Amino acid sequence: MERHELVLALLEAGQPPESFQVPGVHEHVPVPAGCWFLRQAGPRWEIGVYGQDRYDVREAFDSEAAACACLFEVLVGVPPLE
Repeated sequence: MERHELVLALLEAGQPPESFQVPGVHEHVPVPAGCWFLRQAGPRWEIGVYGQDRYDVREAFDSEAAACACLFEVLVGVPPLE
């Protein structure tokens, strides 16, 4: 799964659009507090929560696919279907 597929899968799973942000695909201005994010950080990918005007990174991954799968599971409660 890549980030464009992630956004579609989250919306199809019923996630509110304001509950997550994926730069270049699904963004908010301003970013709502409590919004989960996926972002690239150099060669790695990070997921976390935005709050109190800062990004709180919860996990980092070596691949976009692994980060997308993790964020999907965090938000939906089940792993994405392969």
